Amino acid sequence: MLKHRGFPGRLPGTDYQFIIRRPNKGGVTPLTERERYADRRPPDRRADAGFIKAIIQHFGMEPFERGNLDAGRLSWHFGREIIAAEDPFDPASYDALLVVNEKLARANFPDAFEVDDE
Repeated sequence: MLKHRGFPGRLPGTDYQFIIRRPNKGGVTPLTERERYADRRPPDRRADAGFIKAIIQHFGMEPFERGNLDAGRLSWHFGREIIAAEDPFDPASYDALLVVNEKLARANFPDAFEVDDE
């Protein structure tokens, strides 16, 4: 399992996890398309936006390996803002390649494309 060095471990100031520390002993958690409902709580929405922003800042629009990215967090975006970058795609592989669907990501999370002045 590839560990994405420099990728934030969680949303700052929260317990919303973005990466995992070690492979799951029971097997790889497969990516699934989770439905995001309009009535999601504001902290969940901030976590979604923070995760997409971190993905874009870390990987850009290039394909990236799933590696140690949290399956639960990825699944909230899988099939929409984050899509498979290979065919056939194995949703239960740490080596699976993903890519940002730029058009949909820009529509749903426009702030993720703003550059931070640090």
